[in-house]
Amino acid sequence: MKDLHVLPKFSDRWSHLYLEHGRLEQEAASLAFYAPDGKVQIPICQLGLLMLGPGTAVTHQAMKALADNNCLVCWTGEQGVRMYAHSSGGTHFSRRLLKQAELYCDPESRLRVVCRMYQKRFPEPIADDVTIDQLRGMEGARVRKAYQEASLATGVAWHGRNYNQDNWNWGDPINRALSAANACLYGLCHAAIVSAGYSAAIGFIHTGKMLSFVYDIADLYKTELTIPVAFHAVAESNEEVERRVRLACRDAFYESRLIERILPDIAEVLDARDDLAESPEEFEGRIISLADRTSDRGLYGESDGQGPGRTVAEGGGQVP
Repeated sequence: MKDLHVLPKFSDRWSHLYLEHGRLEQEAASLAFYAPDGKVQIPICQLGLLMLGPGTAVTHQAMKALADNNCLVCWTGEQGVRMYAHSSGGTHFSRRLLKQAELYCDPESRLRVVCRMYQKRFPEPIADDVTIDQLRGMEGARVRKAYQEASLATGVAWHGRNYNQDNWNWGDPINRALSAANACLYGLCHAAIVSAGYSAAIGFIHTGKMLSFVYDIADLYKTELTIPVAFHAVAESNEEVERRVRLACRDAFYESRLIERILPDIAEVLDARDDLAESPEEFEGRIISLADRTSDRGLYGESDGQGPGRTVAEGGGQVP
């Protein structure tokens, strides 16, 4: 079995890959995607996030290979505009999740995290007696200003952030472009969060959603990346907006080296700069877990094969 010390870190991987209308299978040491126009080889060790759109099928062996290589798999709507489900990440330790929960549960430490998130986006002095609600108001004002500036720079008319989650085509082109761009950003941030062992649900600014922390972290990059990408795409044309935005996000994420920045940025806002890499015990835990899955007895969790078996009450998978 490959030593996990030589597997690529999350920051070394591609940002994301979107597939639709085809079948994903394991082939030798990589994956192969069979689409109507041919086969595409996918080096599995280089993939951080796989987005499966409509019309896709994936084999059990392909999913096992993705799990073993710590690749987050997301089942999405067309062009990634909806997130329906996702797989688990690859960490086997909970210390980052426990630290995140500890920071959230203490009102003072939570406020400090929110302040660091705001200052990372908008470097300006913050009063000592500021509240989270006041910071939300300040953030909203700055984001509205970013929309207006992008509108002036590109000539794209802006009438506010308006969309209908139940009717995608209800929104105007710029709102659809922003939603498509943010969907790609959410997927990438979600992959990083789960890969490192944080909880996507424990947010500090956003709360009450299963992706609250994803929204918190994605907000660090919207004014830099997704807002400009969306406005420039619509300025070029209103045709195939979602597809062109997705491709533009792919290029923008790569050029800005976003995938290398997410985990250090999370550590910075959580004041955990000394916890940027996998520890030796994490590697050990992953090796043990993968060895269990690939032992000579078969996949982890399978029955022991021949023999009298155990009753359901005894925890066995066979009934005598």
